[in-house]
Amino acid sequence: MDSAVLQHPALKWRAGNATTVGDNLAVEEPLEIRLGGRRFTLTMRTPGHDEELAAGFLLAEGFIASRDELGEIRRVRDGKGLPEPNVIDVILKVAAHDLSERLKRNFTISASCGVCGKTSIEALERRIAPITSDLRIAAATMLRLPAMMREAQAVFSRTGGLHAAALFARLNGAEAAAMMVLREDIGRHNAVDKVIGHALELDRIPLHDAVMMVSGRLSFEIIQKAAAAGIPLVAAVSAPSTLAVELAQELGITVVGFLREQSFNVYTHDQRVVV
Repeated sequence: MDSAVLQHPALKWRAGNATTVGDNLAVEEPLEIRLGGRRFTLTMRTPGHDEELAAGFLLAEGFIASRDELGEIRRVRDGKGLPEPNVIDVILKVAAHDLSERLKRNFTISASCGVCGKTSIEALERRIAPITSDLRIAAATMLRLPAMMREAQAVFSRTGGLHAAALFARLNGAEAAAMMVLREDIGRHNAVDKVIGHALELDRIPLHDAVMMVSGRLSFEIIQKAAAAGIPLVAAVSAPSTLAVELAQELGITVVGFLREQSFNVYTHDQRVVV
């Protein structure tokens, strides 16, 4: 946790009085991801679980399709042989031609997103099959998820500055759920990539029996990542966007928004929530 939090002096004003204190800040640093030694992408993230972040990003964005295509993830070393804290290298088990095609396809999806939502959705439908899952979860269980997630947000409790994503596994039919993993990050997409990467490393993909919850709003990109991981139900404490709902409808994903301890809204495929 220490690598994710840094104390910085702050002048705090309270009821007309000013006091200098040490305030905890969430760390934000760049992470360079390389593929086979060549720079691939750069993202701003909170340090920690970088290998999961890289693995989850590659799966969620369609550069790999399964655990079998993920080779070694290693820290790049500097001239003195010491590991670089913000650079990792990923070796894929993907043929060069196939990887080139995936890079080209991903560029098409990214370029169309925000310009033509229909084009983005059609491109994803060609890559990701609609999710079929017999997952059912009781409404009472859904209402318990926010408190379970909030209790596990250790860095947020210290800084107030991180997003979170959590995976919950169904237990005992529709009556209970247990948290599989929670990850925090300065970027909500990074937090999602980290939990998906965690599941990928455990060879749990597709996650047809899991629920994912995020601490912010639900965007098109988060639904896209959930679909790539086979997650049938995605919930958020805030609102979904129109394009997120449209994509979820097409790919068979249940979207739950404004999930609080006493209420929630179901926007798509409501058969999975047992009232």
